[in-house]
Amino acid sequence: MPRETFTTREMIDRLIGFDTTSALSNIALIDFVDDYLKSYDIPTRRTANAEGTKANLFATIGPEIAGGVVLSGHTDVVPVTGQNWTNDPFTVIEKDGRLYGRGTSDMKSFSAAALALVPDFVSRPLRKPIHLALSYDEEVGCVGVRDLVADIAANLPRPAMVIIGEPTSMRIVNGHKGISVYETSVTGQAAHSSQPHRGGNAIMAAAMLVDFIRQIAEEKRANAVPDSGYVPPYTTFNVGVINGGTAQNIIAQNCSFQWEHRTLPGDDPAAILAGYQKFATESVLPKLREFAPDAEISNKLLGSVPALTPEEDGDAENLVRLLSGLNSSEVVSFATEGGLFQEIGISTVICGPGSIDQAHQPDEFIELSQVAKCESFLKKLADWAVTA
Repeated sequence: MPRETFTTREMIDRLIGFDTTSALSNIALIDFVDDYLKSYDIPTRRTANAEGTKANLFATIGPEIAGGVVLSGHTDVVPVTGQNWTNDPFTVIEKDGRLYGRGTSDMKSFSAAALALVPDFVSRPLRKPIHLALSYDEEVGCVGVRDLVADIAANLPRPAMVIIGEPTSMRIVNGHKGISVYETSVTGQAAHSSQPHRGGNAIMAAAMLVDFIRQIAEEKRANAVPDSGYVPPYTTFNVGVINGGTAQNIIAQNCSFQWEHRTLPGDDPAAILAGYQKFATESVLPKLREFAPDAEISNKLLGSVPALTPEEDGDAENLVRLLSGLNSSEVVSFATEGGLFQEIGISTVICGPGSIDQAHQPDEFIELSQVAKCESFLKKLADWAVTA
């Protein structure tokens, strides 16, 4: 199989060119990367979803031994639907020192830089392995990477460290909030709006629940942890989607809404959910059942990601400090797969090119200077892997 070589710029073009919106398959991108790595005789492993329409890819460059560093990135991107893009989101446009395209910042440029350096990695006598991890459906709750992490834990020599290349402007991030996303469904009883004594209004019941979420949010804000480093420095809540009812003059039989909380490390998601369910069962449901005895309230977990907790003298953070020359670290409010790697005992840190401010935006871009900074960082990682 012929060995292709790419500059990082060329690899960014290739990866952006795959429309890997979370609702779509990422197999074409994974096939491309898999073939590219195998042309360099790099062993790869896939873990796929049940339908076989999406897959993770894990590869090891260097000795197949315990230790080394995982460079982790997700392949999926958020939708462009409804956004006003100047150009085709899946064709990279270079202008004024920036690369525009969906995923340039979040976060294909990091993976592109690592892949472009594969010929350099394989040419070196690495004493520590460099692992590449590409996952699917990170944007909808770190769905795919769970199987990849489980495969590492069960079947592979354990890596020592993970660097997640989410956009941090190449600053060191050692912690982030956890996230849990739920859908609450309320079933009442339809009736003519002039006869509320014959029905149960699911929208009004849902409104009570939404207001309860608002109250919890205010309590968390009132008990902020100013020295936590997080912005904002408290657990946050959001109700993002709500649907219900059929007509203005019909008592709404159904209503559903999606909500989330993003917890500070140490704030217990289970306790938050338990308090919410207690309020639903003891305060809302009895009112709803007054004239609708079969009414129900159900809550479904759509996705959750554990917080990444800053590690005291963490190996991954220490390595990134050594390679980058930075002496400080910070925490962020967005979530990554970091907590999942940390749960199986792998030291984890976040450091990648681009700004989170550009993520999910129309005309998403990354500065070319950030790409260059990432390339330099990864070359220093290779130097470390040779001499460590």
